[in-house]
Amino acid sequence: MTGGGDITGNLITPDTPLLAAIERMDAVRKKLLIVVDGDGRLLGTVSDGDIRRGLMRRLSMEDAVSAVMNVAPVALRLDGSEAEARVRLADRGVSLAPVLDRNDRVVGLYPDAVSAGTQRDNLVVIMAGGRGVRLAPLTQTCPKPMLKVAGRPLLETIIERLQAQGFHRFRLAVNYLAEIIEDHFGDGSGMGVEIRYLREDHPRGTAGALSLVADPIIQPMLVMNGDVLTRMAFGDLVDFHIENRAVATLCVREHAFQAPHGVAEVDGVRMTALREKPTFRWLANAGVYCLDGSVLSRVPAEGPYDMPELLASLAAEGAMVGAYPIHEYWLDIGRPPDFESAQSDFGAVFDPA
Repeated sequence: MTGGGDITGNLITPDTPLLAAIERMDAVRKKLLIVVDGDGRLLGTVSDGDIRRGLMRRLSMEDAVSAVMNVAPVALRLDGSEAEARVRLADRGVSLAPVLDRNDRVVGLYPDAVSAGTQRDNLVVIMAGGRGVRLAPLTQTCPKPMLKVAGRPLLETIIERLQAQGFHRFRLAVNYLAEIIEDHFGDGSGMGVEIRYLREDHPRGTAGALSLVADPIIQPMLVMNGDVLTRMAFGDLVDFHIENRAVATLCVREHAFQAPHGVAEVDGVRMTALREKPTFRWLANAGVYCLDGSVLSRVPAEGPYDMPELLASLAAEGAMVGAYPIHEYWLDIGRPPDFESAQSDFGAVFDPA
């Protein structure tokens, strides 16, 4: 078994802050960080899922990776066989493992090959039928997903980013000014993807168009709003959904607001506490979801139906509804200031097309 080339970028120490680990994860080709001591010996590993689970526990970006690392990862020996390595990885359900020499020092990652552009057959449904009233007058003659960001329609950027990550089967839910979207994309062949349309004969809300999906859903499907600009890795979301055996997974984004004044807590006429300009934090719905095909039967054939209704009903029945925190760039382009931010952010955040 070979060592797997230069893995310097994958090596971190236990005191590495989560923010630095996230930045390193974005930069490395193999998405597994290896935690080592000062002599390069294995202490643990950190995956994308480990980091996101830590964020859901409300860890700070300044917290050390030791709080989230897997201290008992699969580790392979440099002198081991390829057959044994494949069996061990399959038994643990992982795709990467550190390779150690006789002194337990990390010398590589297995396997050597990096999967680039892995084909994903998951269906992607993009909700593109809304009127975008908050962005009027821009949306009076143009559907919101077709507004241009950095000189090209937002929806085109969304599809291209998904295509670059291996997704190629798209269903666009359209209603308002649908002909503009259909005329631009056609069947998707010009972009090297498959596009079909879920034509809403009346506004169906953020989930109602799912009742129009006719494809058999064998693998989990992605569903997202057509006004979301993000650098997230959608394949990681699908893998997270499967790993956690969820029937639905909601992407969430942490927001924080610092009160401009001191906040008093009272009980009747008695003050019990006074906090000076506290910061309130909450997890917001990011408008990106992963769903099992089994949930489609719950979507009514008529009338508006929103995704929060679907997810709340599943959770109320005890079904596993996952929460997937987005730490990458994310912007919901729903208001004029958001649209302006997208224009200014694009060049710095996204690679040239």
